[in-house]
Amino acid sequence: MSSEIAQAFDHPDARSRATLLDSPLDRISLRDHIVDVEIGAFQAERGTTQRISFNVVVEVLPTSDDVDDDVDKILSYDKVTEAITIALREERLNLLETLADRVAERILWEPQAQRTFVRIEKLDRGSGALGVEIVRSKSKQNVVCSEETIVRPTVIFLTNEAIESAHLKGWIDQLEATPTPTLICVGAPQVATPKAQAALAQRRIELLAIEQNAWVLAANETRCVVVETRTELDWAMKNAQVSVWAPSKIVLDAVDGPSSDVNDALDLALWFAQEMEAERFIAVGEIVNPVNSSMKVDLRKVTEVEL
Repeated sequence: MSSEIAQAFDHPDARSRATLLDSPLDRISLRDHIVDVEIGAFQAERGTTQRISFNVVVEVLPTSDDVDDDVDKILSYDKVTEAITIALREERLNLLETLADRVAERILWEPQAQRTFVRIEKLDRGSGALGVEIVRSKSKQNVVCSEETIVRPTVIFLTNEAIESAHLKGWIDQLEATPTPTLICVGAPQVATPKAQAALAQRRIELLAIEQNAWVLAANETRCVVVETRTELDWAMKNAQVSVWAPSKIVLDAVDGPSSDVNDALDLALWFAQEMEAERFIAVGEIVNPVNSSMKVDLRKVTEVEL
């Protein structure tokens, strides 16, 4: 009995280990994640925030040999904290039980997650911690919900002239004001790049040149954040971050990569927009190699392309 009591008050990881499923699973954990939030059914809990502590364990499918130290191939810790953030943003809740259930449900939308333990505690309602702990397992409903929550961005292609334009700040203001997440693509800067004899090496050099331009844009407009992995892109789209795509990793990792030369920045951006299942693609600036004649526009205007 004493060991069961100790286990009950231990971290949820202890429960996970004590209730092993038939097949072994890996675990990721979040410990003592504290957030200030307004929650509770009592009148004294309204109009004020209190500290809420989250401890979460997620049992995931074992990682395969081809993970290759790649963050896009595992369940990121950001997915756990993101589930908490989104659940707290949806509406004010009275019960920790409701909050725990929503956090667990969202975590189980992730393909790798199989079972999750969620403990939530109020730290300011007495001399100790008052809380609830739940365990939930993957179900068909979780899989359906995951498919229904795909975020579809607007992809913006900026020419070098657009990056240097005095209108850039105003464009970013407009992008921040729209509810649709925005991903920005750029081409290489108008400077000569080194030449390599090997085709793969040259492809990397050309992709890195584009990334240099992405960093130039981010330096000129600090609201733009350079991102390179699908995990970063997914987080950025769900958190209203204006992102600039650094293409090397996704292009080089793609099974069915862009067929055109990466020097054709517009085609590369269109391929990326299709990969991200974008709602819209907008080109800003004068396109040197337009897809069609209507793509050539004044810097003050944008052109939208049907995907």
